[in-house]
Amino acid sequence: MSDFVRSTASKYKFGAHLSTAGGISNSVTNAHKLGCNSFAMFLKSPRRWVSPDYTQEEIDKFKKYCTKLGYDPLRDILPHGQYFINLANPDLEKAEKSYASFLDDLKRCEQLGVGLYNFHPGSSLKGDHEEQLSQLAAYLNKAHQETKFVKIVLENMAGTGSLVGSDLADLKTVIDKVEDKTRIGVCVDTCHTFAAGYDISTETAYDKFWKDFDDIIGFKYLSAVHLNDSKAPLAANRDLHEKLGQGFLNLEVFKLIASSDFLTGIPIVLETPQEQDVGYGHEVKLLEWLETYDDNKDKEEFTKKLEELQAKGEKSRKEHLAKFEKKKTIKRKAAATNSKGEDIAERISRSRVKKPKM
Repeated sequence: MSDFVRSTASKYKFGAHLSTAGGISNSVTNAHKLGCNSFAMFLKSPRRWVSPDYTQEEIDKFKKYCTKLGYDPLRDILPHGQYFINLANPDLEKAEKSYASFLDDLKRCEQLGVGLYNFHPGSSLKGDHEEQLSQLAAYLNKAHQETKFVKIVLENMAGTGSLVGSDLADLKTVIDKVEDKTRIGVCVDTCHTFAAGYDISTETAYDKFWKDFDDIIGFKYLSAVHLNDSKAPLAANRDLHEKLGQGFLNLEVFKLIASSDFLTGIPIVLETPQEQDVGYGHEVKLLEWLETYDDNKDKEEFTKKLEELQAKGEKSRKEHLAKFEKKKTIKRKAAATNSKGEDIAERISRSRVKKPKM
């Protein structure tokens, strides 16, 4: 018998990204054993472009378990696409290879009756960023035409430069170019958000981020959340997930999330670095406790949990902060050197200009 009983009282669909070892249907039973109200999984091996098709027996088992255990595959399940899919790649041969795997994922969703599909929107690499966003949107439109009902969910990213989705405006641009707006959405990853430079670590900053999200993209497109603390500090542009409360976001942020009414009804999926899946069960229960938090009776216990979790992650935070500060120092020195170099070149250039004879 599982140590984790699935909550029927929670307003939120807290869950986790789980293993499919032994068959895709096992993701359903794994989620139930950990008390999840939503879950995510890979639809096939994340390490290979091509994987065997599902058997009809496995498809039937998946659907049977969803019905038996009370999961709505249209709304409670958020499969994750392969990390190497890049529909924004300016190399069309590679983009087409990505699209083949992407479309295969979408068709697997529809075989299973799953209504959401989350993926990383990729990178424009050395191409023109705006043109590659248009290419990405064109592939999404093509995918909509070749499938029936699955909603494609774009994830915001942690990096900068050519990476699509670090800036919320990228996601807005893509959505504007998608023809069927009912089949496009956004998944906000808390670690990626913070790492990209959007501060959500205080109540004021948290509220501002969501206002910006609504102003730029619109809450109607918010389809899911990936729940992760961050090993790296604000604006570090590092995709380094941490267990809840142990990173730079700390437990305060997750208390805010567990009281945000606009997040009810969508999958809120943990992707924290757990040694074993049982860790997700404990984090789901932590989130459900935060949902019921009462400042009058729970403040002391909350403070104790916060301090314990921060202590566990202290060494890691110090290491990553030191790396971030070193990186910033190197960038400042490089910028200063470049600036001095330009000044010297300018002076040399001026000295070579002959003065006109009087």
